[in-house]
Amino acid sequence: MFVRRFNLSSLISLGIAASSIGLLSLLIPGRFAIASPGFSKAIAQSAPQKPPTYVPVAPPPLAPPLPTQRQPQDERIGEDYRVSALQPDYQGHLWVGSWQGLAKINPNTGKILSRIAIPNRTIGALAQDKVGRIWVGTYEGLLRVDPRTNEVTAQNFLLPSNRVLSLLIDQRGYLWVGTDQGLALISPDQGLLMTTLKNLPGVSANALSLDADGQLWVGTLESLVQVDTSSALVTNQISEIPGGVVQALTLDSRGSLWVGTLDGLLEVNPKAAQIKRSVTQLQGRNILSARFDKVGSMWVGTNNGLFRLNPYNGAIVGQVGSLPSSQILAVSPDTGNKLWVGTSDGLAWVSMSSYQSQPHFTFSRSNP
Repeated sequence: MFVRRFNLSSLISLGIAASSIGLLSLLIPGRFAIASPGFSKAIAQSAPQKPPTYVPVAPPPLAPPLPTQRQPQDERIGEDYRVSALQPDYQGHLWVGSWQGLAKINPNTGKILSRIAIPNRTIGALAQDKVGRIWVGTYEGLLRVDPRTNEVTAQNFLLPSNRVLSLLIDQRGYLWVGTDQGLALISPDQGLLMTTLKNLPGVSANALSLDADGQLWVGTLESLVQVDTSSALVTNQISEIPGGVVQALTLDSRGSLWVGTLDGLLEVNPKAAQIKRSVTQLQGRNILSARFDKVGSMWVGTNNGLFRLNPYNGAIVGQVGSLPSSQILAVSPDTGNKLWVGTSDGLAWVSMSSYQSQPHFTFSRSNP
């Protein structure tokens, strides 16, 4: 394994230099602001706080679907049913980003609360900032949505590319935007484009995560890259990644970073910038998504199924079947007492107790 370190003699402070700040179309002219370090901490990927426990009996390998129960829903829209992003909010709602557009649902009942009119429906990523605004990354740019009015309140950001693949709020409250041509850093309150990072090793920022120290890790087409959040400079790189392309990142309660690639799942020590191990039972699998639930289990979405993993020994303790598709693009555990699952052919939820699954018919091709 080869690890390249960048020893920088100095770090460039992210100030308000005119050369590094772009004003957006919806800003009030002449107003500049930079968020202070006192912003409340907002970690995009939460880690469990108590030791994990496991049921004595693993869930059935292929759980049958729950009895069909179709709720009254709005008419379907669009023809592509992929659900690529899921974002719980502070109000207990779930935002669903799909290639049908953006919707807000009640995760307890599945009822659609609202559909938001946005310029482009091909959504690649969602994030919630420190005050609850929803940021939407599409294949044609970045949008900010006010959840109180469901209106778009900012757009037309000057990004390295308009194809947004990942979003993350750092500890200061700033928004990192991953595109297929690099990174951008935005102040959510003022709508200021603060800086861009286009010379990213591996170019495409497919996945983002913070480590326990609040530093940014970026999964690219050829490596795992650490970026200092205060300077937006690359400080570490792990280049010898089995499978090459990094597609999913998530942090556990012990500070380990879990990395999903085209060829399996890795555990990485961020402090040492070293790969600790490869999960044997997932070697050779294409990992598309990964998240931890509140008891410490890890849910891993692949291009051929959804698995529940014991992160301590790497054992697969269950697989959920009967989903709209076997390609699992997004997962949101413990949301409305369910695990919500976005697939390439629709949305579904899984009971956290019985592990039985049920499609959401408005977002899925399945129609009883």
